[in-house]
Amino acid sequence: MTRQISRRSMLKASGAAVGIAAVGAAAPAAAAGTGAGAFAHPGLLHTRTDLDRMAAKVKAGAAPYAAGFARLTANRHAQSGWQARPQAVVYRGSGTPENYSLLYNDIHAAYQNALRYHVTGESAHADTAVAVLNAWSATLTAVNGSADRFLAAGLYGYQFANAAELVRDHGDFELARFQEMLSKNFGATSDDFLVRHNEAVVSNYWTNWDLANMACVLATGVFCDDRAQVARAVDYFKNGAGLGAIRNAIPVLYDDGLGEWLEAGRDQGHALLGVGLTGTLCEMAWNQGIDLYGYDDSRFLKGAQYVARWSLGGQVPFTASTRRKGAIGGWSGSETVTAAAGVDPSMIRPIWAMIANHYTKRRGMSATYVTRIAAKAAPEGGGGDYGPNSGGYDQLGFGTLAFTRDRVSTGGGDTAGGATPSPTGTTASASDSASASASAPSALGKGDDLAVTGSGDVVGWAAATGVTALAGGLLLLRRRGRQNG
Repeated sequence: MTRQISRRSMLKASGAAVGIAAVGAAAPAAAAGTGAGAFAHPGLLHTRTDLDRMAAKVKAGAAPYAAGFARLTANRHAQSGWQARPQAVVYRGSGTPENYSLLYNDIHAAYQNALRYHVTGESAHADTAVAVLNAWSATLTAVNGSADRFLAAGLYGYQFANAAELVRDHGDFELARFQEMLSKNFGATSDDFLVRHNEAVVSNYWTNWDLANMACVLATGVFCDDRAQVARAVDYFKNGAGLGAIRNAIPVLYDDGLGEWLEAGRDQGHALLGVGLTGTLCEMAWNQGIDLYGYDDSRFLKGAQYVARWSLGGQVPFTASTRRKGAIGGWSGSETVTAAAGVDPSMIRPIWAMIANHYTKRRGMSATYVTRIAAKAAPEGGGGDYGPNSGGYDQLGFGTLAFTRDRVSTGGGDTAGGATPSPTGTTASASDSASASASAPSALGKGDDLAVTGSGDVVGWAAATGVTALAGGLLLLRRRGRQNG
């Protein structure tokens, strides 16, 4: 039986509106060569170093990059003949004429064409991406619908920013107009959600709602060079009252190195979504000199390990939890869960390569379950490869191509401007990084860490991928009692 060694005593659920303070200490350091208020560009999910690495590896036919690139070129969204279908108003949610699938399909087409351009240099793909993005910035006036409009703002806002970041220097791209559209229709909506939570009790909305909107606020802030906006997202990750703040998303730690993922008692799909969104948030911050991956003793890694082991069919501990829900001044209630939900080990989302490569390649840390599930998912595809519904478009994907990297001796050899992100959001020196790496938990040379041999280790991962037993149940806010699954 696994012993619980720490817990979040209670999630804040008073129902009061929650402010998000912008704190200067959380703002990223400017990359070398940029102005005092500017960020490194490109600098969301992909830096210039990342893009150059992809191009060189694919040109050389190196594994597993070539397989990852083949997934990209086979996707119907990555073709230069894609035609945009922009809408003045996008609707997501019941009671509205939903048309948001047009938006997410076009965003993924823009992203995939832009990524393909950076790998091959074929200008037709850059032109297609720009045409799609310009069409939407010239047309879109609002994102509406039920409460689901906040999911649309969060998910498609961070994705839009990432697609546009890849072509921001293209001569035909309407940068200022896109920045205005992104800020007005996505960033502002996501910011409002994190402050007011749609006038609901703060714990009413599950972890992934906060995370989607945090990702949008951060991505919009970087794309628009708004340091205060980035600081708000970073502060919410560390200190927010909602369920997406890292200690609320992973409220219980166990002495086997696992951290219970709050939504594991809800269902597998939403738990995977949350892990993917947290990885996205951490990667975008890392590329601007802010280390959320390592925050609170790498708490995210503990949660990702938990979800990976559980999703592979392994048994995981579980502490019963209750969350409050309802509207402020209106109806209210609570929901309690006592065990992790059942899983389908065949369920795959393209979220693992980014996380596995950060912890094992950049940091030299052990991430056994994450590397196993990353191998199972490889080579990762993207939007359009995981079903026709919106869940198949929640991540931009293509992590095998984009995030496979060689091991580095320090924590930040591939960050923007050569800076090494630190847990406080300041920029650490290379010597500090080397010291931190040396003291970090490491499994170098151990057989249970399958990611210690460089970029070719995906073959080793696949060979060692295993599926064991299974846990069942349902989920929700921490209670003092505990029950292991």
